[in-house]
Amino acid sequence: MFKKKIFLHCATVTGSICLLFSIAQGQTVSTPVDSAIRLDETIVRGYMSQQPLLQAPASVGLVSKNQLINHSGESALPAINTIPGVRMEERSPGSYRLSLRGSLLRSPFGVRNVKVYLDEFPLTDAGGNTYLNLIDSKSMQGLEVLKGPDGSLFGANSGGVLVVDVTGRQSEDRILSVDVNGGSYGLFHESAFFQKKWNGSQLNINQGIQRSDGYRENSAMRRYYLQAAQQWQYAPSSRLKILALYSDMNYQTPGGLNEAQFLADPRQARPAAGPNPGAVSQHAQIDNKTFFGGISNETQIKSNLKYIISIFGTHTDFTNPFITNYEMRDENNIGLRSYIDYSGKALSDAVSWKWNLGLEWQKSYQDIYNYDNNGGDRGSLQTADGINSDQHFYFTRVNLNVADRLMVEGAVSLNYYKYIFESIPSDDTKKGKRDFPSQWMPRFALSYLVTPQFAWRASVSRGYSTPTTAEIRPSNTIINTDLNAETGWNYETGFRLETRNNRVQVDASVFNYRMKSAIVRRLDDGGNEFFTNAGGTQQTGVEALVSAWLLPANNSKFVRGLVVRSSYTYSLFEFRDYSNADQDYSGNRLTGVPRNSLVSNFTIRFPKGFSFFSQYNYTSRIPLNDANSVFAADYNLLEASISWQGIVGKKTGMRVFLGGDNLLNETYSLGNDINAFGNRFYNAAALRNFNVGVTISI
Repeated sequence: MFKKKIFLHCATVTGSICLLFSIAQGQTVSTPVDSAIRLDETIVRGYMSQQPLLQAPASVGLVSKNQLINHSGESALPAINTIPGVRMEERSPGSYRLSLRGSLLRSPFGVRNVKVYLDEFPLTDAGGNTYLNLIDSKSMQGLEVLKGPDGSLFGANSGGVLVVDVTGRQSEDRILSVDVNGGSYGLFHESAFFQKKWNGSQLNINQGIQRSDGYRENSAMRRYYLQAAQQWQYAPSSRLKILALYSDMNYQTPGGLNEAQFLADPRQARPAAGPNPGAVSQHAQIDNKTFFGGISNETQIKSNLKYIISIFGTHTDFTNPFITNYEMRDENNIGLRSYIDYSGKALSDAVSWKWNLGLEWQKSYQDIYNYDNNGGDRGSLQTADGINSDQHFYFTRVNLNVADRLMVEGAVSLNYYKYIFESIPSDDTKKGKRDFPSQWMPRFALSYLVTPQFAWRASVSRGYSTPTTAEIRPSNTIINTDLNAETGWNYETGFRLETRNNRVQVDASVFNYRMKSAIVRRLDDGGNEFFTNAGGTQQTGVEALVSAWLLPANNSKFVRGLVVRSSYTYSLFEFRDYSNADQDYSGNRLTGVPRNSLVSNFTIRFPKGFSFFSQYNYTSRIPLNDANSVFAADYNLLEASISWQGIVGKKTGMRVFLGGDNLLNETYSLGNDINAFGNRFYNAAALRNFNVGVTISI
């Protein structure tokens, strides 16, 4: 039974169908060949209710647990980058950036302009910041990316939405799993999972420890992670869910290098320059201790009426010794999300419909202190401010399904955002507020099933993204009340195609997004950042994903199956009506966005539980400043792994793997500092490296 459940879970992921890691058995394969080829329908869960991916009227990217397992497990980065239109970067171990369709423009690190949820709970706070790097990658059970502006249901964003599944192992029969892997540059990653079911309840506990010395000087990291989730069916029609996690993370920040330094010694940290000391002498690093908790209740009031309410909160202690100052932040966030789900049928069952109505509200409280940085020790106070952010929106959606061929969706939200600030202690000379005008964010989409295996879709939606707290008060400590929100309209069309037995799947889309008042990052002479509004951008893109079983799954041949998956992204993203001082950047390429990206992988399954996986990533050159006078070179990445998975003894599951990354030994920067002062753009990624690990489940 365990074999079947795990296999079917893998089969529900679009395109990847990673058979090699999905069969927890020993020397032979008992799954019938026909069932291995004919795969289950892929389901999208991000839109509050399940939808078949083939007919979903949206551009959606999925990453399964098995795709995450394909890689070393150090981070979700290589798996996420298989989704066309999505780019994750790593400036150093633990320092990640995530962009959807070019939203990296305003993100020096972390995640901005993208709304992130852990299951149904928002991880993005009211101030717009998201600490995605706090989540241990081994606790992720899957990822779902809704690309393009999707504020009609999820509030202010113009890049898209990421939903992280952290409780998806509930169907597994295993009660305990331990995973340990290690590798080059001092990598060590241990994680454990425990599951217990009783009397309508289920408890999941995830624990993780990860550390690395890093490839560069001053780039070590460590993270301690603990997560607990409990689900309780306390009544036949009611279910309660509790999610709590604590993450204690520290990572050093080596800083950017100029081209000469990068070519001479890419492993060095940022050296001293002029009056500014270097990253090592200042002990530049980030220490983040965060507790996140949420509780949700779902009640089936009637057979066609459901009510869901969630409350959640976060507390963060954040410390950042930087080159020019020593910053400490005390952050607290509380919120509520609530909606109803009502469905019915009309016209002799030819038309079914679903209606949602709800709201989401969040409030953040941040006390930010900046001190002198005396060689990594906190010195005299420079400035201190308190910023409170309030963000809430009301939303509604109607979805129509006509004869199981035409799906029509209309949704809209009304968004409110404001913040107040004052110095600490309170001083009337530095006190104020900004109340942004309310904004409507509509979305209209449809999907038509031309044939049972071919669906065409189209959508139009409005994007709206307010400046984050970190942009209103950046590292120069000056509060910028003139920074405006980004807005724009996205027009999109695409299609999905799959063969009758799902052996071949194709997903492609083309879009045009015209943004106004784009927020861009700049640096002053001291290396401190500030943000300003550019005129706007013109973003035209093409995204395509193809997956296919070149050799069908079987139980008798030497090659028991070969599946390939390839994604391509073309980004014709340009500034329009954008000038800075006497420089006109109109027509220049959007900073930080490659024009072309291709990611391809394949999986070969052999007898006796052995498998081989390899992935290739080509990324074209990247403009590093708004003037387009400096570009990062294109690069080619190759990774590969071999694994064995089976049963040891009577019922103990085991998986052993050996993998290598950057096998072509490319010298490249994966996480450039855009518009960097002194041309310190480059953050070198690790050269050729290896890792080995084992997973035991009982």
